[in-house]
Amino acid sequence: MWVLCLGFSSMALAQEPVDLEMVSRIRQEAFHHSQVMDILGHLTEDIGPRLTNSPQMALANAWAQEKFKGWGLANVHDEAFDDFGRGWEFSESSVEMLAPRTAPLYALPKAWTPGTNGPVEGEVMRVSIKTRKDLDQYKGKLKGKILLLDDARAYKPGTEADWQRYDAAGLAELQGFALPKDAKRDRAAFLKRYTERQELARAINEFFVAEAALAAIGISGWDNGIIRVGGGGSRRAGESAGVPELSMVAEHYNPLVRALERKETVKLRVNVKARFTDEANQPGYNTVAEIPGSGKASEVVMLGAHMDSWHTGTGASDNGAGVAVMMEAMRILKAVGAKPKRTIRVALWSGEEQGLIGSRAYVAKHFAAYPEPTDPAQKALPASLREPTGALQKKPDYQRFAAYFNMDNGSGRFRGIYAQENTAAMPIFKAWLEPFHDVGATTVTSRNTGSTDHVSFDAVGLPGFQFIQDRLDYSTQVHHSNLDTYDHSSPEDLKQAAAIVASFVWHAATREEKLPRKPLAQD
Repeated sequence: MWVLCLGFSSMALAQEPVDLEMVSRIRQEAFHHSQVMDILGHLTEDIGPRLTNSPQMALANAWAQEKFKGWGLANVHDEAFDDFGRGWEFSESSVEMLAPRTAPLYALPKAWTPGTNGPVEGEVMRVSIKTRKDLDQYKGKLKGKILLLDDARAYKPGTEADWQRYDAAGLAELQGFALPKDAKRDRAAFLKRYTERQELARAINEFFVAEAALAAIGISGWDNGIIRVGGGGSRRAGESAGVPELSMVAEHYNPLVRALERKETVKLRVNVKARFTDEANQPGYNTVAEIPGSGKASEVVMLGAHMDSWHTGTGASDNGAGVAVMMEAMRILKAVGAKPKRTIRVALWSGEEQGLIGSRAYVAKHFAAYPEPTDPAQKALPASLREPTGALQKKPDYQRFAAYFNMDNGSGRFRGIYAQENTAAMPIFKAWLEPFHDVGATTVTSRNTGSTDHVSFDAVGLPGFQFIQDRLDYSTQVHHSNLDTYDHSSPEDLKQAAAIVASFVWHAATREEKLPRKPLAQD
């Protein structure tokens, strides 16, 4: 694999001024008067998980508005994006084995699946459905049954540390850039598989309801007693939500499969208290607030993180940590009396977990979007998977936009920033990072990173960036799991991140020119 390495001379770095007096004030406030863990604690332990359009998400929006107003921010409001779907919540979940022996089992419901309307008891049956044709063999056989959806899975002992930080070699490796391959054929295959999976999921939901199955249980994607779970059923009014569906820890699921393989009768009692909070599809909401600029107030620097989470933990690492850091950065700037030239705007997104829906809608409304596709196949895809169609339609604020900075990789400390192939921004970022070398932030890489809200800006040619973070246990224990809680967060790391964000947005809001832009592929 060919790798391109990028470097810059000290002369290039020297050309970017750094406001060290402001950096010092930011560091003092961030490191010695931090409120970041108080913010995270209230968001995760008082409000709790924040599935988009759930009652808890509405509480989080209202609370964030109250905090912003209390800090003296301007233009504080919730901004709607259209027709996300119905709200949903659950408050109770239990599974008990009744035969061949009695035992409590640990499982939690998938989002947007119905409750059981009280405890239900039934015999367990294993089903294997890979295509729609596989449904035929189960006609007339599922009534009153509790279904196991997956094979047993052999336990895989971990070979890496649960808690991961970058070492010197890992940071050095980030300096390489792998030249991209032509991905058109791979993308076509991926989209075909995606469409088939979606069609099959809808057919299964309808079939299980029609056949009067009691519930369905799948195996958690992770071992060691961790439940990793997302959505099932459907959040859309008018579509079947299927039967109550749960994800069970692998160590409890595997014995059920093995008992069936031994031809034993397995019976379970399942009780799930879950409900849709709306009859019709509803808009989702992003929460937005500003520090107004002076002199170049019509130009905007943005920072943000997604406030929505999955429902089984409390969304601390994904992405309460990012929300707490971005809110703390705004508090710090107000506390140190920052008077930026450009307006600094924070956005706490919703619908990120379902495909960057909130941030994409915001970018489309305020800055730019591609025309809606006319091809039925493209139109059927979520916006995050569509190919650009036609010329980019730019709004007046497109040229007034300076930069967007995002956080969404857990609570690990910042080690640098991804430049998203914006090579002209790299020497600027190197200069801005230098005052934070002593707290571990040293690296600027030309690489792209994806799967979070800066992509909504980058996709239309706006400078959008995500920071490099230590992973901690994000990828080994907490991501989309029931262990995503406050106790897995690192206070010192979040203090460091808030200081760096505050400094970056300050410099982006006060430098003479907006940040440089890379060319769009369509330009």
